[in-house]
Formats: sequence, structure tokens, C-alpha cells
Amino acid sequence: MTNFSYPTRSSSEIRQALRQQQEVALIDVREEEAFAAGHPLFAANIALSKLELEILNRIPRLTTPVTVYDNGEGLAEVAAQRLSALGYQDVALLEAGLAGWRDSGGELFIDVNSPSKAFGELVENRSHTPSLSAEEVNDLLQQNDDVVVLDSRRFDEYHTMSIPGGISVPGAELVLRARDLAPSPLTTVIVNCAGRTRSIIGTQSLVNAGIRNPVYALRNGTIGWTLAGLALEHGQSRRYGDASETARLQAAKSARTVADRAGVARASKAQLAEWQQQDTRTLYLFDVRDAEEYAAGHLAASRSVPGGQLVQETDHYASVRGARVVLVDTEGVRANISASWLAQMGWEVYVLDGMNAADFSTTGNWSPAVPALPALAEIDTATLTNWLQKGDTQLLDFTTSANYANGHIPGAAWLQRSLLTEQGAAALPQAQRYVVTCGSSLLARYAVAELESLTGKPVSVLNGGNAAWRAAELPLESGETQLLQARTDRYRRPYEGTDNSAAAMQAYLDWEYGLIAQLDRDGTHNFSVLTQPKKASAEQVS
Repeated sequence: MTNFSYPTRSSSEIRQALRQQQEVALIDVREEEAFAAGHPLFAANIALSKLELEILNRIPRLTTPVTVYDNGEGLAEVAAQRLSALGYQDVALLEAGLAGWRDSGGELFIDVNSPSKAFGELVENRSHTPSLSAEEVNDLLQQNDDVVVLDSRRFDEYHTMSIPGGISVPGAELVLRARDLAPSPLTTVIVNCAGRTRSIIGTQSLVNAGIRNPVYALRNGTIGWTLAGLALEHGQSRRYGDASETARLQAAKSARTVADRAGVARASKAQLAEWQQQDTRTLYLFDVRDAEEYAAGHLAASRSVPGGQLVQETDHYASVRGARVVLVDTEGVRANISASWLAQMGWEVYVLDGMNAADFSTTGNWSPAVPALPALAEIDTATLTNWLQKGDTQLLDFTTSANYANGHIPGAAWLQRSLLTEQGAAALPQAQRYVVTCGSSLLARYAVAELESLTGKPVSVLNGGNAAWRAAELPLESGETQLLQARTDRYRRPYEGTDNSAAAMQAYLDWEYGLIAQLDRDGTHNFSVLTQPKKASAEQVS
């Protein structure tokens, strides 16, 4: 590979830019497991192995100052070269990498989505968000009290495990749906998630919006429920229904009031069009409704990110800290509530006004922008079957390790693109030719040139990837049958799944409790919290 020399940016420069609310794209190109072990607060994790699939959507402006780093693995230099090849014009390496950040006094945060989780702790601390313990909520349910449990996570998380009787109402939907789900002001509303953040933000959303009901966060979510020795439900599918006209109007009015108090600005379609033509600021345009509503009709160029997840995973979707963010919906509830939180998290955020039904005319799911590739040799499933039977072909699967373990094409070996280096090439099985695949073969396509260069062998792409193999109802095998490297592509979250240890769950809660102290030491967050819901003022937290 050709050697390039890239400039460096110091940790102090990055921290100063964050404090001054300038645009900062600080990118950790390690795999998620390493990222979760320690990173700067506003670092965004875009692993080198899937850089091409994510970068254009997460850093959409090619003139953005981008700083990449690793922890001495040699990944940052490769990432910088790829970014330059993609057209990014201001790419630098973090001086001395992660060690340089730490040695210069920079705070390191563990886990993922740390900015949002730290902000949630600050909200609870400053707003005194009401909460009940697992035991207290269980007593209410056992006594058949007038109580409704609203689960503010994604539906798939809720479906995996939920509080008995809970209803799936992902975060941004709460203000719009709660009045219909608890029509009597005497009904106690409990908001839960898996841990703490989405319970806190969901509960405080309802409090800020002036819901008349008593409302409480389930303290520590399903983790707290499990640690209390209480049983969870599994496989549930209870979901919110359509909002009544009365509830929609009330919610729209209260959501706008909250957004105004938080300092959310308004944007017109003309203003948006002007921003979209500029190359001086990064712009994100998010449709914060449910994904099904988005698919039925949305504003062109908008990305589907349901508001609850946007607030929870802001670093994942808006990876340029200090960028301009515009939110849109159809009824003025979900965008305003989501924007109120982003404003408190220090973002320059706008809600798009003046929309009509004709503006939501683009249909279909959101499709990510990816770099163009030259034409590649492709084969179908029948050809692959024939080649594998002959024994001279090695199939390489670049899907996630979890997908591979759940089910893959017999004989496939799993790896990440980070293995495709001169040092890692020795781990590749010897073959006369190679075929690459992944879920759709999209990511695998970007590995073809590297693989051909390393092996000197012909490389083909399985057309349609593993999905095409499954659609043809061909056999699969499961398990870690042929891993070419360790499964570091995803950090195991202590609040997901049903087999987490009590020690891991408690350690996670203990970490969350300590986040406010970390914010104080870090000093770059610019968070503010609305502490008096009935007054149009905000307390700046430094």
C-alpha cells in the first residue's frame, strides 16, 4: 500500500473546538468492542471494516475536518487513506491516538452512546425525574391498581423481554400516545427501558409536556426488574394504536411549548433548500416518525431515525458534533419533543415548519449512500454450490459475527476487513479462488480489490449474498464453525438479551451513576437542562 503522510490534530485542539461548539468529527476506527472499552465522549465509532457503508451518511460533507484515531493498531492511517480516496479534503490523525488523548488529561468513557447516557443522568439529577423501584411497580401491578406500563425502547428490544403487561411505545411516541393509553388522569404511567436513559428521558418528556397523570420511570428498567428477582415477559407484541384527534392536538400544543422553552429554532422549506446547497456546514435532516410511516411517505433527502433512538444514539446518526440538525414529522409532536432534547444536548436544532401532505410524497425505506464501485465478477447460488462441491473455492463471509453464528453457508469462513492486511493474510485459508458474501454482499464488494491484491487469486461476489442463499432455501450451518479472527465487531451490551450476569448488569448501573462526575471532569459537553417545566428558562450546566 502506498505510504501517505497525514497531518495531526492535538487532543487540546479537539477539546477546544468542542467547547467552542465548532464542528468536530472525531472518528474511532476500531471495532465496537475496543471502542466500548474507552473513548473520548464525543468520539463516533465508524469501524474501518465497514467504513464505506457508513461514512457518507454519518459525515455527509466532504470538507468537514475529520480526525481519525485508533489505539496503536495501525488502523487510523489506513482509514485516512480511504477517506482521502473517497474525497474527504481535511483528514488528520489524532496526535498519539487514544493514548495521546488520555495522557493529555482527556477523559475516557466506556460503553456506547455515552453522550446520550451521560445526558440522561444529568436530566434526572437536575430535573428530579420521578421514579419507582422494581418492587414498587410490581406491587402496583399485583394490586391491580390503575396503572399502565409504557416501554420506550425499540419494538424488537421490547419483544425480546418486557415488564408484565407493558406496551411498546418507543420514546418519541410517548407524548403523542400517552393520553390515549391512559385517558384517565388518575392512571399511573410507568415508563421503562432496559436500563436508565430512555426511562428517564421518556418520563421527563411526559412531565415537560404537562401530562396530568402521575408518571414515573421504572428505576433501572428491566435490569432493575431482573436484579429484584422478578420475572419478565418474552415475545410480547402489544403496541400503541392510532392517536385520537383530541390527543394529537393536545400533544402538538404541549410539544411546541416544550420545544420553544428549550430554544428549538424553526426552519422553512426554503431555508432548508438553501442549507442543502451550502458546503460550509454539515446538515442532517431526520424524519423522526415510525419507520413504517416514513416508508409510506416522506420528504425527499430525509433519513428515517425514530426520535427516541435519535436521542439515545445521537453520536451514531449525527457523528459531526456541532452540525446543524433539522427534524421533520407530520403532526408537530415527535419532531418538537425530539428537538427539545437535542437542543438541551447542545445541538443547533430546527423543526421544519410549513409542511403539507404533498411534501411527504417519496415512498420506500431509507437507502444509505455508498461509494461507487467498478463492475465486479458475480456468481449465483447455483454456481457457488458447484464450486464448493469441487473443493477449490473458499467462501469468505463478511457479515456480522452474530449473523454468521446464527446461520451461514456451509464452508464459509468469517472475517472482518481488518484482517485483509499483509500481517493478517496468513490467516486466510488457501484456495484456488475466493467468493465473498455478507447479508446482501454490499459490504463484501468493498473487500474484493484488497483480497485480490493479497492472494493473487480470482475473487467473485455472491450475487444477493446470504439473503439470496436463504431465499433459494439452500442448507445452512450455525455456530462458530470457522472464525478467522476474534469476534470483536460488536460490544456485548449488559442490558440486551436474556442471559446477562447479575454482576455485569450491576456494573453497568454503577457506571451510569458515575457519568455526571465524568462530565464534570471532561468539560466539553455544553449540556443544559430545563429544570422548571413551567418557566421559559434554562439552567446552564458546566
